[in-house]
Amino acid sequence: MSQGNDLTRRGRKILQAVVAEYLQSGEAVGSRTVTRRHDIGLSPATVRNVMADLEEMGLLEQRHTSAGRVPTESGLRFFIDSLLKVRGLTPREKDEIRARLTASTPDEVLQRASRLLSEITQHAAVIVAPDPALARFGHIEFVPLKNGKLLCILVTTDGRIENKLLTVDAGGAGGAVIDELRLQRIHNYLNGMLSGMTLDEVRDRVLRELGEDKHHYDELVAAALRLGSQAFAIGDDRTADVVVSGQSNLVDTESVGDASQLERMRELIRALEDKQLLVRLLERTRSADGIQVFLGAETSHTALVGASVVAEAYGPEDQPIGAIAVIGPMRMNYGKVMSIVDFTADMVSQLLGEL
Repeated sequence: MSQGNDLTRRGRKILQAVVAEYLQSGEAVGSRTVTRRHDIGLSPATVRNVMADLEEMGLLEQRHTSAGRVPTESGLRFFIDSLLKVRGLTPREKDEIRARLTASTPDEVLQRASRLLSEITQHAAVIVAPDPALARFGHIEFVPLKNGKLLCILVTTDGRIENKLLTVDAGGAGGAVIDELRLQRIHNYLNGMLSGMTLDEVRDRVLRELGEDKHHYDELVAAALRLGSQAFAIGDDRTADVVVSGQSNLVDTESVGDASQLERMRELIRALEDKQLLVRLLERTRSADGIQVFLGAETSHTALVGASVVAEAYGPEDQPIGAIAVIGPMRMNYGKVMSIVDFTADMVSQLLGEL
């Protein structure tokens, strides 16, 4: 059954009023509150009947007898998808965010964005840094060391540097590559062939070239490709960095005395320490269009059952490179948080593109 098709205009107005009141106060909402604070044009009795209908549809629930009602997860989802009107940020708010994000390095931009999001929203903020596999190859250099070893220095176009120690078989064709002149020719060959590719593309290209018979007769090329295959194993087991700020915002001081609530908060904070979990969650955002809101069970993790995640990808539109998110309680100001996350994602994309 489609709730959107079954919900009348009257039902939509009352659901919107109940959700707005609940998000503001955190309290169950009664029919008199709806009629008193919202221009519904209906009597409390009529509102109660409609609220009962909304409860039967699974959009509201009454947690205590004779109490008002609160939205269910389904009710919040319908509100966000169909009823919420997101207010844009003012020019002054945009200028403040822009000024606070401006920095000289990509890492600093992401650190500042994480702190800013947690401070403005008063929730936790999570930023998944650009996926290392999407970094673009800048250049590579091999520095000879003792005992047949080489230090591989890989530099990406965004200025990141990775080092790896390689061992060369001194008895094989690769043993001669310790010679500095041959190393320089290997640098030139690899740098020319791989320029501008992502590290994923680089690995695929090197492996493909290794399998080509045409290179087997050329000792220098074969040695370069063998070194390249070792060098570009860098990152095979890497996970994107995650920047987290504002974990303390998840502690609800009003619920500290409630043992079950306290344990839930602890689980949520522990979840924010799980780098793999956060990367998996926000990977869904990177492959989706626009801003995403995950409610409770939609996050597919038990620690986030009572939480909401507002997230958006950043980077080029055709190939996002990371994602930012705000994580907080189910009762959050979705309109405000969505506006802030959306503009911050745009600014991060712009600033990283300029560095």
